Amino acid sequence: MPVLGMGGYFFRSKDPAALKAWYRDHLGVGGGMGTDEKGESNEWVWFTQGGPMVFEPFKQDSDYFPAEKQAMINLRVSDLDGLVSSLRDAGIEIAREESMDGVGRFARIHDPEGNAIELWEPTS
Repeated sequence: MPVLGMGGYFFRSKDPAALKAWYRDHLGVGGGMGTDEKGESNEWVWFTQGGPMVFEPFKQDSDYFPAEKQAMINLRVSDLDGLVSSLRDAGIEIAREESMDGVGRFARIHDPEGNAIELWEPTS
């Protein structure tokens, strides 16, 4: 197969600059974050670490994320407890926390525009 992985995730926003700053400031996500194999970065690309990724369509009537939203972001993290603590300190509500045997631990938050974000710390 010629597909190597995700190349980007694009979504609409009422205030793209503010939402981009929120993701950068609270989650370390977005352009200019991380570096490539040469230690370089750029303003458009977020250099991520390799690892598992789930690509899964959900049933139209799923209640796993808000019905008015077409998608949910799932971010793989390495220190869920530390991240949840810093998010709470910033006044960001943790909507739910759960564990799945053999899969890992999860915490759900929402960005300022109501998009669900699932934080996933895979089982090591």
